[in-house]
Amino acid sequence: MNTDFKNKKALVRVDFNVPLDSNYTITDDTRIRQALPTIRRILDGGGSVILMSHLDRPLKKLKDDGTVDVEKFTLNHLVDHLSELLHLKVKFCPESVGETASAMSAALKPGEVLLLENTRFQPEEEKGDSGFARKLAALGDVYVNDAFGTAHRAHASTTIVAQFFTKNTRMFGLLMEREIQNAEKVLTHPERPLTAIVGGTKVSDKILLLERFLNLVDNILIGGGMAYSFIKAQGGKVGSSLVEEDRIELAKELLKKATELGVKIYLPEDSIVTPDFKDSGNWTSLPSNSIPAGQMGLDIGEKAIGTFSQVILASKTIIWNGPMGVFEMSNFAKGTKSIALAVAEATRNGAFSLVGGGDSVAAVNQMGLAGKVSFVSTGGGAMLEFLEGKELPGIKAIHG
Repeated sequence: MNTDFKNKKALVRVDFNVPLDSNYTITDDTRIRQALPTIRRILDGGGSVILMSHLDRPLKKLKDDGTVDVEKFTLNHLVDHLSELLHLKVKFCPESVGETASAMSAALKPGEVLLLENTRFQPEEEKGDSGFARKLAALGDVYVNDAFGTAHRAHASTTIVAQFFTKNTRMFGLLMEREIQNAEKVLTHPERPLTAIVGGTKVSDKILLLERFLNLVDNILIGGGMAYSFIKAQGGKVGSSLVEEDRIELAKELLKKATELGVKIYLPEDSIVTPDFKDSGNWTSLPSNSIPAGQMGLDIGEKAIGTFSQVILASKTIIWNGPMGVFEMSNFAKGTKSIALAVAEATRNGAFSLVGGGDSVAAVNQMGLAGKVSFVSTGGGAMLEFLEGKELPGIKAIHG
């Protein structure tokens, strides 16, 4: 972002898709705060800012009469809080394109900020409609994409709009730059040993990621529900733990390929098991490959925590995507929390750590450890696809 913004109107795509409570109060403003450096850079450079964002998926959640629930999904709910954070009165436009949007944008003076209405109120947004994108583009002199969390979507405001700006007038925001730089640091020139921690429920959700990691990392630690498909593939008994029967052969292939490539895959030696999927104290610890019928593994056990932590502490670069268990339930959160602490300790000892993916990010934030890892990605799906090696439409559009 070395552009001269003096007297220019910057059309900035941000990701203000923040959670709201029943009173429409923001419960987590992380995404808004992460966009502030880009906004301030433009304002300090003598420019004005026109912000556009989506909030949820309003066209998928219409009211009973088939109309858009404007009250529930309007970005007007964010104006007061954004004004407080920026220490200036943010203007709000009740539409994203149209006569009012054009007039308010044209009247914007240097140092002022205008927030447009939810882009997803328009069906053209998610369709990537070029006519809609052209109208958005007409509002600004330069286009800044700072919404990494939506970079994997070829929507009008995240991708298509960029084609209406020259290479010199379209750019990444500061947050996008950091996201790309940190991901590329891991993917292109990591210090070794490089360890990937992969969790979550399904192997099918992480196939591409695991295949990519096999050609990149030294160690893979597998936790969460997906671990039991691998344990069963090795001949283990996993009771009623989550298993994707149609992915057992794939799990065998991945384990075989890892051996051939010299990549060490670590599966949890023990698990915290329970008869019911509920937050109950009725649990016990058992070897992960000897779980009886009627019992399911919902977290990694103490031995697994110890082994995983040792590998993490011996690593120079760490990627973490996905929790180790059902961490939303207090009885099955210890594994995820212990891994988060190990990643923080390794970082303190000099390792580079990248945390990406909604649940692992949530765990780090819940524990107050976000500032104790090297980088926490704002884009769950986008970071996952970036790590898988896919070219993200929002990034490609800026590069041209």
